[in-house]
Amino acid sequence: MKQLGIMAIVLLLTGACQQKPDNRDARIDALRDSLAQVINQKENEINDIMATFNDIQEGFREINEAQGRVNLERNNPEKSSKDDILENISFIRQTMALNKERIARLQEQLKTSSVNVSRLKDMVEQLNRQLEEKSQQIAQLEQDLQAKDLTIAEQGKAIENLNQNVSSLTSQNEQKAATVARQDKEIHTAWYVFGTKKELREQSILQNGDVLKGSGFNKDYFTKIDIRVVKTIKLYSKSAKLMTSHPEGSYVLERDAQKQYTLRITNPEQFWSVSKYLVILVK
Repeated sequence: MKQLGIMAIVLLLTGACQQKPDNRDARIDALRDSLAQVINQKENEINDIMATFNDIQEGFREINEAQGRVNLERNNPEKSSKDDILENISFIRQTMALNKERIARLQEQLKTSSVNVSRLKDMVEQLNRQLEEKSQQIAQLEQDLQAKDLTIAEQGKAIENLNQNVSSLTSQNEQKAATVARQDKEIHTAWYVFGTKKELREQSILQNGDVLKGSGFNKDYFTKIDIRVVKTIKLYSKSAKLMTSHPEGSYVLERDAQKQYTLRITNPEQFWSVSKYLVILVK
């Protein structure tokens, strides 16, 4: 395949040499630009894939640290804080859910990538197995904690009162964990849409040159994302313009080999600091 590619380039260059000097130079420049765009696209795709992979690895590191703190507290019950144990377990659950989304995102990136990533696909399978193993470990950990009554134990109380307290506190902590998880999700949630001027007008997203004026625009037309997971958005267009306000330096618009734009968010926190809604005008 490499030989065929080289032969094709040689033939193109040979054909170019038979043309007038100006035409030959123009064709060589066009070929050089095309090859540069292909190389740049592949580099960007690899960088995106590795960035997501690194985020997943960092998530597993945080999970391992929190799991270590829980084990340490279990081995020192006299110094342990029930709230600390439950808080660490809640953190582990949230981080595992986030890693699950990141792995799904990585799988989508690999499906649409032009790079030969067979080895990375094997690595994704390993990440999924690692996530499943962690899920089993945490489930077992929660069972152990419940069996040892580490949720709460007040000495001198009757068994009936103890059971009532345990049940009540378990319910309260579950509600607290659910509230924290929901709030955390909301903080890192954003919405984006891209479309032609006609499409955006039809959804009342663009009105008289203004974007998202009033509350009458169609919110269901937007795609909901977790900003910790989605950092690139393919626009499938050779023309792209951001209509909402986002700080310069927090993103780049890059063209692939087909000269179609991709939005790359280089600093998610800064990018979404002004608005959690992103509108992009394409043609």
